[in-house]
Amino acid sequence: MSSLSGSLALSLRYRIRVDDNRHIPLGPGSEFDIVRRMLDIWGELASGVGDDAASLTVPPGESLVVSSDTSVDDVHFRAKWLSPAEIGYRATTAALSDLAAMGATPLGILVALTVPKAWVGQVDNVARGIGDGVRVAGTVIRGGDLTAGREFTLSLTVLGSARRPLTRAGVVPGDHIYLTGVLTGPVRAVRAWEAGEEPAPWCRERFARPVARIREARWLADHGAHAAIDVSDGLGSELLHLAQASDVELRIDADRLPAGHGGSWEDALRGGEEYELVVASPIAIDADAFARAHGVPLTRIGEARRAAQPDVVIRRQGTRVEFAPGHDHFSS
Repeated sequence: MSSLSGSLALSLRYRIRVDDNRHIPLGPGSEFDIVRRMLDIWGELASGVGDDAASLTVPPGESLVVSSDTSVDDVHFRAKWLSPAEIGYRATTAALSDLAAMGATPLGILVALTVPKAWVGQVDNVARGIGDGVRVAGTVIRGGDLTAGREFTLSLTVLGSARRPLTRAGVVPGDHIYLTGVLTGPVRAVRAWEAGEEPAPWCRERFARPVARIREARWLADHGAHAAIDVSDGLGSELLHLAQASDVELRIDADRLPAGHGGSWEDALRGGEEYELVVASPIAIDADAFARAHGVPLTRIGEARRAAQPDVVIRRQGTRVEFAPGHDHFSS
């Protein structure tokens, strides 16, 4: 355990017990005071915090599903665009979206924060946003880590379970390809901010308040879906990942892409930070039943075909069009 001197370094220890969700009493110190404040904010949304490690029981017959996701100031968001609470909510939802892509039920999250001095006064508001994201997803905070650093960073590890996890490698020739929700809001919000303008309310809301499609994914898995991926780096990139992982060709109809509120099919393909789901199913899924159950559309955007090599073919008005993949953190 690091000392406080000149640092906020802290290991926030945790244990998950199936029969006891009480926190272990924390010791003295300013960093622990920050943790206590966050626990007060989270209330029943945090469970079993304070011990050295986690002991997690997975429901019988299910697999443990684990993922981690990092949000960094001036990379994934800019503080002048969002409130601290929105930043916390958005980072939490982005991490939980990985569980949705696997069709997993959340068992909890671990929250690791790197906090520069300039952000210390905003930790409570960030914690409120994290709690909001956890509440929406119907899960709890199991523990995490708090440390000082130069860049404000939220690193979240999400824990879930699934009887038959959805994977990227599950697409087979003949599958229907579906997309949840409506695209283009986040990319248009970022474009407006970068131009010094205020985004349209719908676009800003889609960027600041995404939804991890956890319940939707479980419904889709129950109704035929056997492969999935979430749209974080752009639909075009995610389709390429699916095609490569499953060794198929995906034929996509650009005219069917749900580019909401005046958005373009190009933005629908390139825009990231959407956190909608692309799913593959060997049988047709009732899109009307899905919309009634969840209040968002489900659109059949194409099909999978056997091919000599994996590929994504985009057609618009019957003619093939080229497209640029979405975001890559390490591209030049």
